[in-house]
Amino acid sequence: MLQAQIYIDKDDLFQAKPLYEFIMQFLVQNNIKGATAFTGIMGFGINQRIKRPNQIFSFDDPPMMITFIDEDEKVRTVLKMLRDKYKGGLIITNSVDQIDA
Repeated sequence: MLQAQIYIDKDDLFQAKPLYEFIMQFLVQNNIKGATAFTGIMGFGINQRIKRPNQIFSFDDPPMMITFIDEDEKVRTVLKMLRDKYKGGLIITNSVDQIDA
C-alpha cells in the first residue's frame, strides 16, 4: 500500500471553494480507500518562515495535511490526475503496511 500526504494552506482555494474540500471530494470520486484532513497549529515551508496562525494578530494561513492510502498504482494514478488539475502544494508518498486486527 502507498500513503500520500498533501501539504497545503487551509485558506487555499480551487475554483472558488476550499482546496481541501476539492481534494477530499476528488479522492471520494476516485474511490480512494480512506483519507483524513488535518489542520496544523504551526508550520513552515521552503521559505523557512514559521507560521503561527493561532497567535493574536496573526495573518498566517493554518497549515493543512491531507493523507490518504490505497494500493500503490491507484495512489500514483490519482496523484497524477490531481496534479493535472492543481499544481500547488507539496506531495510526498510513503510505502505502508496495513495491519489487520
